Amino acid sequence: MANSGFQVDSGADPRAIALDLARPSGDGHYDELRAADGGLRPAWQQFFTHLGATGFADLDRRAAMLARQIRDDGVTYNVYRASGGGERPWSLDLLPLIVGADEWALIERGAAQRARLLNAVMRDVYGPQRLLRESFLPPALVYGQPGYLRPLVGFTPADGIYLHVIAFDLARGTDGAWWLIGNRTQAPSGLGYALQNRMIVSRLFPEAFRELRVQRLGASFRRLLEMLYRGSPAGGDATPRVVLLTPGPHSETYFEHVYLARYLGIPLVEGGDLTVREERVFLKTLQGLERVHGILRRLDDDYCDPLELRSDSALGVPGLLQAIRAGQVMVANGLGSGFLESPAIAGFLPAIAQRLFGEKLALPSLASWWCGEAAALAQALPELGKMVVKPTSPAQAKAQGWDTEVVARLDERQRQRRAERIRARPDDHTLQEYLPLSEVATWRDGQLTPRTAMLRVYAVAEGDGQWHVLPGGLTRIAGDEQVVTAARGGSSVDTWVLTSGPVETFSMLPGPLSAAALESARRPVTSRAAENLFWMGRYAERAEYGVRLARSTLALLGEDADVPLPLLDTAARLAVLQGLVPAGVPLPSQRLAVFERTLIASLFDEVDSRGVAFSIASLARAGEQIRERLSAEHARLIGQTLAELRAGSAAAGADGVVSDDEAVEILQQLELRLAAVTGAQADRMTRDEGWRLLTIGRQIERLVTQAGGLQMMFETQQALSGDGFELLLQLADSVITYRARHQRWQHPVALVELLVRDHANPRSLACVVRTLRQQLTQLPAPHGEELLARLPPTEQWPTIEMLTTAGADGYLHTLLELVEAIGVAGIGLSESIGSRFFSHADPAFHMVRA
Repeated sequence: MANSGFQVDSGADPRAIALDLARPSGDGHYDELRAADGGLRPAWQQFFTHLGATGFADLDRRAAMLARQIRDDGVTYNVYRASGGGERPWSLDLLPLIVGADEWALIERGAAQRARLLNAVMRDVYGPQRLLRESFLPPALVYGQPGYLRPLVGFTPADGIYLHVIAFDLARGTDGAWWLIGNRTQAPSGLGYALQNRMIVSRLFPEAFRELRVQRLGASFRRLLEMLYRGSPAGGDATPRVVLLTPGPHSETYFEHVYLARYLGIPLVEGGDLTVREERVFLKTLQGLERVHGILRRLDDDYCDPLELRSDSALGVPGLLQAIRAGQVMVANGLGSGFLESPAIAGFLPAIAQRLFGEKLALPSLASWWCGEAAALAQALPELGKMVVKPTSPAQAKAQGWDTEVVARLDERQRQRRAERIRARPDDHTLQEYLPLSEVATWRDGQLTPRTAMLRVYAVAEGDGQWHVLPGGLTRIAGDEQVVTAARGGSSVDTWVLTSGPVETFSMLPGPLSAAALESARRPVTSRAAENLFWMGRYAERAEYGVRLARSTLALLGEDADVPLPLLDTAARLAVLQGLVPAGVPLPSQRLAVFERTLIASLFDEVDSRGVAFSIASLARAGEQIRERLSAEHARLIGQTLAELRAGSAAAGADGVVSDDEAVEILQQLELRLAAVTGAQADRMTRDEGWRLLTIGRQIERLVTQAGGLQMMFETQQALSGDGFELLLQLADSVITYRARHQRWQHPVALVELLVRDHANPRSLACVVRTLRQQLTQLPAPHGEELLARLPPTEQWPTIEMLTTAGADGYLHTLLELVEAIGVAGIGLSESIGSRFFSHADPAFHMVRA
């Protein structure tokens, strides 16, 4: 049992222990842990009773398990700011937010009602526009928003659903009531993180989770998937193809895009994976163009179509809006809802609810004033000190260099400046009543420490005007800056919604599957994924060969002066050919020390060199692009390999120079790491067409590098020298095989047989060509057969006698002609594969599958 820094009497009351460890909440904040009388709230009394007195001493161990699970699962949140940042582990605290059944019923009813209302506003604003004509919404507010998309005016989805998933940000006031702070309608984030939080925290407190009757989330995600299928215009009995559209690995929430796609069982795609033909959307796959019927997007509106929206967007799909208007694809959420995210809209919704439904909103929102209305500005500006200043359009405010501000935290001079700015540009500003957020208990340094929190809940459309609210959500808590945002050090907690009824046991796992359903459930391999897998194979093989070449060359350079200079120069030329050193560096016969220092320095250069560091960094970048296809262990292996190389460079001596011995040691460790990466590629990936392209990429790289090495070594006749003979065996990773057969007897015939014609040696050209031909035949027809013509079968190769018979000048001309032809064929094969399967540049490849 872990020690949390204090001793616990096993007979003590765990509720009393919790109260002793709880730090007081701030003034004016609702305490989620303790009631007004100072005692624990009922749900927390049950929680700590199930934890037990001795469980407190175990909380540090559970927190460590949580952090390890986050790391092992590769859960990340990307932060990109001018001050720095990048990919970092997702922040999750140990203890959940607990919401009682009665208060959740109110939230559920209010969120469903608001979802129905926002969808109705969308229908009106892009349709008859009665709300604008009757002044329930100011036209200037709607039309002035960048999120209002004029190209979609007049468009109505077939099922009437514009908003398929809506997120509502809630906060609890000092009186315990829940208030709406804002909503997200374009591409609401957080669903994947909420699910991941639940998966981790529920396993750390299984007894409390079970006994408190926490409602589960699986059924809600099943409803989401069913809604996507139901709304997709597949036609007939065809199974619709639904994809998840992501901006890519540089999105802040890319992890959850990957996680959601895996959990829902739908392909993760980027804009470049999709194309529009004749008003229909297609997915570029190795099998050709496959029809896409539904898109669950994680891309904001203006990036979705560079033809009609933001022309500089490289993330969207040209022609997507036309396909939407033609009713040929369902996009969730529908485009054009960005104006609903403006905080200014909230002030008009109560009257709109009465106008459209004759209902009062069950879930109140904070009072807000759009300063574009003179009366609202006159009413709110005198109370500026009690307000939060929010941008009417967050996108426009970002361009102007400002964001949401709590006026009470500003000094008098700053407040005057804000008032002047509001008067100068009233339309750009919305004032909202300030609400002190409630505080949840977090486990910090052996204490229950309060942190302000905000709850995001999600409503999913079910059709016929009905909405399902996911029983839980994403609860975000403030970090040290007291700001509830992950980008500024905030964290998250799981959200436990208690139920007095039955706990939903529905699983995302479907019922019995037919053979046809199993076949249709196979994920297509997109052209982008295939290309990245292909280059992962090439870069992994290139890195391995580069490590062997660099290590062998450094070994030769470090030996006594009896190593022939012609062999050193040949090894140097191989290093130049492989990109380990730049062209123009003096050869060892000219300036040995200069060449050696350049070789070592280039090992760690990821930018200007094309050597080991560049290959490993490129391998990592390709892996990032297809993270959804890699296991967490595989991705972590690649990341650790790159980190180890960088750490080796950073750990250089005081003079900043890596010594020969240090470089060799680093290379040896890299060799082990890369062997593990190779093992993951070979044995821990599904044998689909993507894996086949990875294998083909690796084999092509092996073919080109081995052929290039053989050609150079035999052209210079260094392969016939003792040290050159050994160098070739080392580069082909075939020393042990050769020694087992021939001990230390060096003979060119044995060498050529092993490295060129031996089908049992995976490093021989014959074995590589045979493997390539086997994999090429399994590529989608008719291209496999076409590509085979570039690689003549080994049965047509010259015999070993012909390959090892020297001409009058002593050169093995037949061998040199063969290896040169093989190297050229490998490069040509790579280019042909790219044009046929990745860029779709080959006209014969434009197969269309409805």
